[in-house]
Amino acid sequence: MSAPPAPPTGSTERRERSSALRRWLLEGLVDRGSQYSGPHARPAPEHQGKPWWRVMCLTGVDYFSTLGYQPAVAVVAAGLISPIATLVLVVLTLAGALPIYRRVARESPHGEGSVAMLERLLSYWWSKLLVLVLLGFAVTDFLITITLSTADATAHVVENPLVGGALHGWEVPITCGLVLLLGVVFLMGFAEAIGIAVVVVATFLLLNLVVVAGALYRVATEPVRIVDWGDALLTQHGNPLIVVAIALVVFPKLALGLSGFETGVAVMPLVRGKPGDTEKHPEGRIAGARKLLTTAALIMSGFLVTSSFVTTLLIPLDQFGPDGQANGRALAYLAHEQFGPVLGTVYDLSTIVILWFAGASAMAGLLNLVPRYLPRYGMAPNWARAVRPMVLVFTALGILITIVFDASVDAQSGAYATGVLVLITSASISVTLSARHKGQKAATIGFGAIALVFVYTTIANMIERPEGLRIGLMFVAAIFVVSFASRALRSTELRITGVHLDKTARRIVREATESDPHATIRLVANEPDRRDKREYEEKDLEERYDHHIPSGDAVVFVEITVDDPSNFESELHVLGEERHGYRILRARSSTVPNAIAALLLHLRDLTDRVPHVYFEWDEGSPATNLARYLLFGVGEVAPVTREVLREAEPDRTRRPAVHVG
Repeated sequence: MSAPPAPPTGSTERRERSSALRRWLLEGLVDRGSQYSGPHARPAPEHQGKPWWRVMCLTGVDYFSTLGYQPAVAVVAAGLISPIATLVLVVLTLAGALPIYRRVARESPHGEGSVAMLERLLSYWWSKLLVLVLLGFAVTDFLITITLSTADATAHVVENPLVGGALHGWEVPITCGLVLLLGVVFLMGFAEAIGIAVVVVATFLLLNLVVVAGALYRVATEPVRIVDWGDALLTQHGNPLIVVAIALVVFPKLALGLSGFETGVAVMPLVRGKPGDTEKHPEGRIAGARKLLTTAALIMSGFLVTSSFVTTLLIPLDQFGPDGQANGRALAYLAHEQFGPVLGTVYDLSTIVILWFAGASAMAGLLNLVPRYLPRYGMAPNWARAVRPMVLVFTALGILITIVFDASVDAQSGAYATGVLVLITSASISVTLSARHKGQKAATIGFGAIALVFVYTTIANMIERPEGLRIGLMFVAAIFVVSFASRALRSTELRITGVHLDKTARRIVREATESDPHATIRLVANEPDRRDKREYEEKDLEERYDHHIPSGDAVVFVEITVDDPSNFESELHVLGEERHGYRILRARSSTVPNAIAALLLHLRDLTDRVPHVYFEWDEGSPATNLARYLLFGVGEVAPVTREVLREAEPDRTRRPAVHVG
C-alpha cells in the first residue's frame, strides 16, 4: 500500500488560504470592461428584468432619501426664502433635468449614462481625459452620497428623544460603523436589492406623506403662520421682486434635491423591456426608464415644495443650527412634535434605513461606473473589474471621508451638490451636442438654454461653496495620478484581445510554411512610407544583410498603423496584401509593439512554429521613445515588443524571437 500523503506544511497552508482568499475576492471578474454592468448584474434577455416602478424604488433610495436632510439644508442655505428657492429648483428639475435625462435614456439605454455620450462625441486622448475628470466628480457624488447619508442616519439616531442625548459625541464611530456595515453587505452579496428597496421606499414615502399632510393641516388651521412668514420676508428684503431675485440667486445652494437622475439612468439595464425589444433597439426598456425618471421627479418635486414650506413655517430658525434638534432632520423634528415619540421614532427608523440604503445605491453606482471605464483604458489594475476589491477600496475611502468631515451633514453638502451638478451639467452639454450632431435645431436651442442654466448653477455653487470644488478636484487629481501610473505599469501587457486574419493573410501565412516543413516564419517590421517598389526592395536587402537571412528564405512584411493611441484594448484585424511582388500583413492598432507581439503569438499557435521578427533601431533618446510609446503607441518598437512577448510567454522555447539590427 502506498503511504498516506504528508500533511501540508505551514507555508503550503498559507498559500492555500491566500489562493482561496484571492479566488473569493476576484469572483465574478470579467475579462472585458465594456461588458461590465455592475455588482451581481448580468445582461439579461429583454423579456426579463423588473417592472419600471420596482426599479424606480432602487434609484429612489438615493433620490427620495434626501428628504431626510434636504428641508433642513435648504433652510440653512436660504433661510426664510427656502420655499421660494425650492420652487425654483423644482421648475429646473421638471423643465431642465428631466427632459435631459429622458434624452440620455433614449441614447444610452444600457446604463452608460451621459459620460459615455460625451466619450462617443469626442475622440483620442481628449475623450479619455474628459471621462477621467467626470469620473472624479462622479466618485465625489457617489462617495459623498454614502458618507452624507450615513451621517444623517446617525443624526436621526443621536437626536431621537428616546436616546436622550446619550450618544452625543459618538457620531463619527457610529457613521463609520454604518459605512463598514454597507461594505460587508456588498462583500457578501446584494442580490435582493430591488425587493428590499420597494419596501423601504414605500414605507418612507408613506410616513413622509403622513408627516407633511399633518404639517399642512397645521398651517391651514393656523393661517397666521403664513402671514408672519410673509411679513418676515418683507421686513428682511423689502420688495417681493427682490425676494424672487434672491431666490433665483440662492437656489443653487439647494442642488442636493437634484440627485438621483444619474443613478436612474445607471439602473436602466434592470428595467423589463417588451417582447419585441432587441439589444440595439430596446424600446420597451427605454419607455420604462423614462416613466421611471418622470414619476420619480414628480413625486420628489411635490415633497420638496411642501416639506420646504412646512418646515420653514413651523420650525424655529434656531433649531436648524449646529446644536439644534432640526439640524439635518427637519421632517423628523415635525414627526416627533406632531405625533409624539412613538410615530416619531418609527419615522426616524424608516429614515435611518433609507439613508443607509441610499449608500447602497451609491455603492452600486460606483461599482457600475468606475470598472466600466478605467480598466478598459488600462488606467486601473485588472482586479478593478471585480466587485469585492472595489468594495474594499470604496469602503475605506468612505470611512476616511467620514473622519475628515467629522460626520457632519452640513460640511459635506457642498461637495455633494458639486458632484451632482457637474454630472447634470455634463449631461445637458452631451444632449445639446448630440442634438446638434443630428441636425435638430429646435432641440439644440432648447437643450443649449438648459445647459447654460446648469452651467450657471454649477459655477454659482462652486463660488458659494468652494470646498465642494476642492474636494472634487482632489478626487480628479487622485484618479489622474492612479490612472496614468496604472497605464504605464500595464503598458507591456499584450492588450490585444483577439487576432483575425482575412483570407489573403491566411493564404500568405500558409504559403510561407507549406514550401518547407521546417521553414521559419520571418516577419520584417516596416513603417510604411511611400509603399513603392523601391521602399520594399531596400528594406528587404537591409534586413537580409543585417540579420544574415538566407536569400532563399521568404520574408513577410508586417505594417502596423496607429489609429487611436488612447485606446488600451482592441482586436487586431490583419489584412493580407501582395504589392510589387512582396507579401505584406497590414493592420491598424492603438500600439505597434503590442500588435506585433500578438500577431507573432497568433502565428505560432496557428502554425505550431516559433516565428522570428526583424527590426532596426529607432533614433532618439530612450526617455523620448518611452513617452512616445505611452502616449502615441510608437517609439522604440523592438525592445518593447520583446518585453511584451516576455510577459505573455514565460517559456523561452515557445517565445517568438526578436532580432534588432
